Amino acid sequence: MAGDVLVRFGVAVPEGLLRDFDRQIERKGVPNRSEAIRQLIRDSISDTRWTEGKGTVYGSVTISYNHHTREACSTLTDIQHDFGDVIICTNHVHADHDHCVEVIMVKGEASRVKALIEELSGVRAINNLSPVIASIL
Repeated sequence: MAGDVLVRFGVAVPEGLLRDFDRQIERKGVPNRSEAIRQLIRDSISDTRWTEGKGTVYGSVTISYNHHTREACSTLTDIQHDFGDVIICTNHVHADHDHCVEVIMVKGEASRVKALIEELSGVRAINNLSPVIASIL
């Protein structure tokens, strides 16, 4: 977190594991081990917040669906209105004659975003649902 004092600590790992880690961070262009470990820690905390349904999260939920399925559009609209407190915006694309893709941008309490995803998962018309969720640390 910005402005925090950096604390040094030691980590003992098997040599082969460290060698593999160094190759991985080099391929990814991470400047050094410290930054790579900071990223892993942030990812772990973010994942825990999401899993536990606690804290504010940000992200997107991408859905694809057949818009000809009975009441698909009205059901999706109703759900989105019910979750207006966490939906920032949506982007709707007509993929082909029968299918639409929507990207729903979200920000809010993790438990509430999870509830939105659960509601969307229950819509019969949805072919695919892919959430990408993160938290700011």
